Amino acid sequence: MSIKILYFASLREALGCSEEVLEALPAGVNTAGALRDWLCARGGDWAALAPGKSVRAAVNQILAQAHSPIVEGDEVAFFPPVTGG
Repeated sequence: MSIKILYFASLREALGCSEEVLEALPAGVNTAGALRDWLCARGGDWAALAPGKSVRAAVNQILAQAHSPIVEGDEVAFFPPVTGG
C-alpha cells in the first residue's frame, strides 16, 4: 500500500519534514487513526502526533475522522487545528 503523508505547520517543524511516501504499512493500519498511532509509535519527535495532541487529519483533502479508511494511493495530511478571524 503506497500512500503519501503530508505534515503541515507546527507538525512539519517538529518532525523536520513536510512529506513522506510509505510503500507499505503494517497489517491493520488501514484508517487515519491507526496511521497516526503507528507514526506516533516511532517515538522521539513523533510524539507530536500522540493521542491528546490537537491534530487533525485529511484523506485526499477531505477532513477525516480516526475511523476514516485509507487505501492504496491516498494522500493523508496531518495538521494542527486552524483558527481564523
